[in-house]
Amino acid sequence: MLTYHKPILKEKVLYYLNVGENAVIVDGTLGDGGHSEWILQNSSPKCRLIGIDQDPEALNRARQRLQSYKRRISFVHGNFSELKQILEKKNVPKIDGLLLDLGVSSNQLDSPSRGFSFRADGPLDMRMNTEADHTAKTLLETLSDTELQNIIKNYGEERFHKRIVKAIRKAQLEGPITTTLHLSKILTRVIPQRSSQNTHSSTRTFQALRIAVNNELENLQKALDDSVDCLNASGRMVVISFHSIEDGIVKRFFQREEKGCQCPPKIPVCICGRKPKLKILTRKPIRSEPEEQKENPRSTSSRLRAAERIYV
Repeated sequence: MLTYHKPILKEKVLYYLNVGENAVIVDGTLGDGGHSEWILQNSSPKCRLIGIDQDPEALNRARQRLQSYKRRISFVHGNFSELKQILEKKNVPKIDGLLLDLGVSSNQLDSPSRGFSFRADGPLDMRMNTEADHTAKTLLETLSDTELQNIIKNYGEERFHKRIVKAIRKAQLEGPITTTLHLSKILTRVIPQRSSQNTHSSTRTFQALRIAVNNELENLQKALDDSVDCLNASGRMVVISFHSIEDGIVKRFFQREEKGCQCPPKIPVCICGRKPKLKILTRKPIRSEPEEQKENPRSTSSRLRAAERIYV
């Protein structure tokens, strides 16, 4: 029997999406289908859903999970950054809701063969789309020292980025780094675990490589930019992030689109012509409750932000 990833903040997702009777909702990060199942269970039979995921394995699991809703949902193998093109192919001019859950699913983390986790040995892969070309192993082999340092520093917020790259290059003189445990051992030697720390020495570097392999931040920014014009009036956008970099991108985007005008403060009259497109519904990110965190520890770092499309 399949074990499915538990959807995080599912009640809040449904509340902020505010699904109407004839709504068309896009789950841009379908995963195992947990959020989509919850939405379909708690909405009108006339509500339709488009589920997008770049992981073929996740799509297969979602198809099985959502079999009873097959007439209300269509499945798309793709990336949420391709939202506009996907909707055009589906002949869907506008949607009423968009959900982006930016976390890595439990099945991806718990499968050693996917290479996301430093707690089990597996190939140094980290691709969400298993058909993509570049893996974490190829990044270590092809990036310059400066490029690799910048990735670990900026995407992992790791202050020991120079020390880490130096250790990686030293290890590569003896042979390629091909497995997760091999890389994790190198990182542990460079950054000894302190008893007062809750974060494993490998966490930040693994996060940085995963983000780089999957172009996560670039894809997120493009999806946000494109999604605004895909929403109907009063359509909602809900984004769940799991680290400060993603959350910062979402927060700044919502603020920019709510403000509209981007003219310098010294200019008394707007000359850029930008109008507000969003109304922020969550001034502060929504966090999971202690009960959910206890049941699902991976929800602890989650942050939900929501906004509504306006036309002025």
